[in-house]
Amino acid sequence: MSFLNFFDLSDNNLSGSLPTSLINLTRLQSLSLFQNNLSGIIPRDIGRLHSLTSLALHRNSLSGSIPASLTDLTSLKELYLSDNQLFGIIPRDIGRLHSLTIFDLATNKLMGPIPTSICNLTSLTSLSFFDNDLSGIIPRDIGRLESLVIFYLSKNNLSGLVPASLTNLTSLESVILSENQLSGFIPKDIGRLVSLTSLYLNMNNLSGSIPASVGNLKKLNILYLFGNQLTGSLPIGFQNLTQLKGLSLMKNKFSGFLPQNVCQSGTLEQFLVGKNQFTGPIPRSLRNCTSLSIIGVEDNELVDNVTEAFHVYPYLERFVVSNNMLYGEISKDWGDCQNLTMLSFSGNKITGGIPSEMGKLKILAELYLDSNNLVGKIPNELFNLSSLIVLHLRNNQLSGRLSSQTGMLSNLLHLDLSKNKLIGSIPKQLGDCSKLLYMNLSTNKFNDSIPPQFGNLESLQILLDLSYNELSGEIPSAFGKLSKLQTLNLAHNRLSGSIPSSFERMLSLTIVNISYNELSGPLPNIKAFEDAPVDALKNNKGLCDNNFRGLKPCNYSSVVIQRKETKHNTLVLIILLPLFGSLFILFILFAILFRLRKISAGNVDPGNQPSATNTRRNLFSVWNYDGKIVFEDIIDATEDFDAKYCIGTGGYGSVYKAELSTGQIVAVKKLHSSDEDSEILDLKSFEREVHALKEIRHRNIVKLFGFCSNIERRISFLVYEFVERGSLKNVLCDGERAMGFDWIKRVRFIKGTATALAYMHHDCIPPIVHRDISSNNILLDYEYEARVSDFGTARILKPDSSNWTSLAGTY
Repeated sequence: MSFLNFFDLSDNNLSGSLPTSLINLTRLQSLSLFQNNLSGIIPRDIGRLHSLTSLALHRNSLSGSIPASLTDLTSLKELYLSDNQLFGIIPRDIGRLHSLTIFDLATNKLMGPIPTSICNLTSLTSLSFFDNDLSGIIPRDIGRLESLVIFYLSKNNLSGLVPASLTNLTSLESVILSENQLSGFIPKDIGRLVSLTSLYLNMNNLSGSIPASVGNLKKLNILYLFGNQLTGSLPIGFQNLTQLKGLSLMKNKFSGFLPQNVCQSGTLEQFLVGKNQFTGPIPRSLRNCTSLSIIGVEDNELVDNVTEAFHVYPYLERFVVSNNMLYGEISKDWGDCQNLTMLSFSGNKITGGIPSEMGKLKILAELYLDSNNLVGKIPNELFNLSSLIVLHLRNNQLSGRLSSQTGMLSNLLHLDLSKNKLIGSIPKQLGDCSKLLYMNLSTNKFNDSIPPQFGNLESLQILLDLSYNELSGEIPSAFGKLSKLQTLNLAHNRLSGSIPSSFERMLSLTIVNISYNELSGPLPNIKAFEDAPVDALKNNKGLCDNNFRGLKPCNYSSVVIQRKETKHNTLVLIILLPLFGSLFILFILFAILFRLRKISAGNVDPGNQPSATNTRRNLFSVWNYDGKIVFEDIIDATEDFDAKYCIGTGGYGSVYKAELSTGQIVAVKKLHSSDEDSEILDLKSFEREVHALKEIRHRNIVKLFGFCSNIERRISFLVYEFVERGSLKNVLCDGERAMGFDWIKRVRFIKGTATALAYMHHDCIPPIVHRDISSNNILLDYEYEARVSDFGTARILKPDSSNWTSLAGTY
């Protein structure tokens, strides 16, 4: 075996580690083990194979770093290590491999800079380091690799300029530097690379204009410059690039006219110039460019007649000309583009009708004709397109009735027919489009009732909008089956009756608008209605709610109504007013007594939220409150704050669970005992928390029952409601509990947290900022509702002035 020259076991489904005994094959010239399932590391002593000229270990699962001894293989001509999981840096002395012609490290996890010694590998014809995590700059002397034909550095974190010396590599045929952070200009002498067939500089931070010398790249097949910050007009030399198959200039800031003869040779397949500032007409050479598979000129300022600018394209798959100033009519010839999967004319000034020939596009998946001036009926042939997943016809002047054949669009996900002049009833067959996620039929003239079959659209998730029509009758109770729906808009119709009780099953609903109808009865008891603004409910005849401002209460008593009509009720008022006055005086007396007992209790304050945590006697209610009793009860319940009752520790205090003598369970946060300086800081945190919480009343903020500061015993603590499930962090870190915390509960939790923060920032006067929102400081109650807690770093902002705060919170 020691006399073996060639060792090839590639593509054999081998597994396990590379045997270290391989390094004993010192006469080995070629080692090929690519495309297996080998793991482990490359042997550290690989450099002992000093006769090796070819090493192919690519397409395995090798890990670890590239051994430094690899640079001892000075006879090596081919090195293939791509498609593994190698990490670490490229050896600094890699330049010692002066015989290397092919160097492939692509698709690994390598990091750090490209060693400058690589510029010594003057025999290299192929250098491929793409899809790693390399950083730093491209070596400035890269131009010394005069034999280089292939240069691939894409999908890294390289920064700096494209080296000017790159233009010395006149043998280069393919350069791919895309998806990095390269900046500066494209080298002005780029035209010296006359052998270049592919140039990928896309998705960087390049600026400036395209150099005029690019016109010398007459062999160029692929030019991708999209996703940069390039500006200016395209150079006149662009007309010389007649061999182009793929051109993408998207997402830059180019201006001026497009090159008219861009498809003069009839080989262009991809023409992508969208999201720029191009003006003028569509290139005339595109009309008969039958080789095209993708056309994208969207989001420019192009002006042309679509009837004349385009023709029949047998290979065309995607056509996007949206958001320009194109006019004319859509030709019936589009029906002959049988390979189309996406067609977008939206946001132009196109007139006429929708050709029925479009029904011949059997594999069309997306059709966007919105925001034009289209008229006439929607052709029935369109509803034969069973592959259609998106149909957007909004904001036109389409008229007539909506065909019952719409139900044949069985794969449809998005349907938008809003802002047209459609009439008649909504076809019940729409309920057969069971995959719909989004449906907008608003601002038309639909009448009659809402089809109950809409309840079958159980996949509806993003939106159901039927607003601004002439719909009448009751809301179907089948809507309760739309459990995934997030937004429902039924405003500005003639709907009557009550809102079905089945709405309480629509737990995903977050936004609802039922204004300007003739609805009556109570609102459903779900969050969407609880959070709905007044404008979303107004102008209905008889809606009621016991908790909602702006609506009459549902227990609106006939006695209250009669009080305005009879003298008897005047007598009731005469009796009730003195009675309420007496009760008010008694309340004042109780408040004074309460204050006196508070002072005698030794600086113990019950807080401002006397709500019970269970049905037993609540020690914190104003009727039962005795500060001294509560203080002693807490000391007894925690056995003088014994560690066994501790349920959490924070930056300035520990939290204890205390079951009081009444059976009431509370959470007690006790400040840490510390030295004098730290105690001052802790007391400031204590005071901040008390001041922040004493005025807050919100369902998603933990309730403060009271606080105590006993100077003699040097004990300070706060008393809160006990929140059953503990912190978010504890729940997420417990696999079983995290499984129970499903997606719907998580969304509700996030909304509760956001609502609490919005309340603190916008509804509190003055505003309060928490400054330490973390998974430790948000608690979950039994129903998985959020409770924001730990206000020790909170800051009350000064109104009408700037507010500066120092660093606070959790790292």
